[in-house]
Amino acid sequence: MNAADLRLPVDVPSTALFTDRYELTMLQAALRSGTADRRSVFEVFTRRLPEGRRYGVVGGTGRVLDAVENFRFDSGVLDFLAAQRIVDEPTLKWLADYRFRGDIRGYPEGEVYFPGSPILRVEGTFAEAVLLETVILSILNHDSAVAAAASRMAVAAGDRPLIEMGARRTHELAAVAAARAAYVGGFTSTSDLAAGFRYSIPTVGTSAHAFTLLHDSERDAFTAQVDSLGGGTTLLVDTYDVTEAVRTAVEIAGPELGAVRIDSGDLLLLAHRVRQQLDDLGATKTKIVVTSDLDEYAIASLAAAPVDAYGVGTQLVTGSGHPTCSMVYKLVARADGPGPDAPLRPVAKKSMGGKTSLGGRKWAARRPDASGVAEAEVIGTGPVPAELAERQLITELVRGGEVVAREPLDAARERHTAARAGLPLSATQLSRGEPVLPTEYL
Repeated sequence: MNAADLRLPVDVPSTALFTDRYELTMLQAALRSGTADRRSVFEVFTRRLPEGRRYGVVGGTGRVLDAVENFRFDSGVLDFLAAQRIVDEPTLKWLADYRFRGDIRGYPEGEVYFPGSPILRVEGTFAEAVLLETVILSILNHDSAVAAAASRMAVAAGDRPLIEMGARRTHELAAVAAARAAYVGGFTSTSDLAAGFRYSIPTVGTSAHAFTLLHDSERDAFTAQVDSLGGGTTLLVDTYDVTEAVRTAVEIAGPELGAVRIDSGDLLLLAHRVRQQLDDLGATKTKIVVTSDLDEYAIASLAAAPVDAYGVGTQLVTGSGHPTCSMVYKLVARADGPGPDAPLRPVAKKSMGGKTSLGGRKWAARRPDASGVAEAEVIGTGPVPAELAERQLITELVRGGEVVAREPLDAARERHTAARAGLPLSATQLSRGEPVLPTEYL
């Protein structure tokens, strides 16, 4: 698959209004003061991980690249800004020609991160870079939260596949993004067809309780489904009596029945009973899929149960209790004057209340111990130590306004698996704890 195949459809609307009003009012004031063209460096980072989490997962980088490409102020958008008197006429004229022509570097999608990690760096003029703040944070905060939850669930599930089923529990567009982020974090499929269409994620799904209730009997419903989808389908067996449903399912589909799904009750107890019953009926290859408000803890509690796959919805798309990552987008350096060659000056917020930041354009590397396991996230603004030169985490994403790092979603998924495997074993513990790696500043 080449880069052109990975682009969004050409009819994707402008992302220019996925922003806060003050981005545009800052732009107007900067244009008037003559500072809009100062070369500036913004960085995305988080001061802390969600409480109790041991690592974060970078999710949404690919969507950020798409959003930057489609950040255009077309006539409809400009008419809205003019009608609402949000900015003046000179600013509208400037926006009409807006294209991001700067550079973006950052952690590649699927990589893990820690407090202070410079997840994304946006460099260009102040005017062109400041406008991207809200849309970048919106994407990264949401997708990284879902990817982190997915990663924890994938650890709990082990080799058993996970199905993303959260479309009905969130906004319809967020559902597509969540399915994508879940795939990066380790899920194997989604029930959401829009996600399958846009991102080529495998889709699954057969029937709900409504289909059983539609028919005069459970037998009639199962017969209709098997006649339509074949014996390899998955039959939902907890509408009425599970034991009777399993018996009926095997009678109709035969011992080659693909799977049964349990969506309520004591899943641990039912899984054992259903497995025994299926085996007694000769359906030894029929799989058991469980759903019903699962999270990483519920999945872990079923590790000893004869379960073959998990379907997860609400807890996944809401970040399993942490729906955002508290990422921020801060100016860390700006030029002393106009022109591309003006020297950069580190800048940083120094207010009280724990919201300080470190100025300067940063590099990041992950230092391994003697056995090759990561032992620290190292961040600096000066020269990179020779021993860390080959361990740097930041990669080029956009050069001169052109995307240079678009990749298949499977690449991000595989990267995450490798990155997580390189962390200390305690990273996979579900119990609350501090970040598994300390952040060191040079």
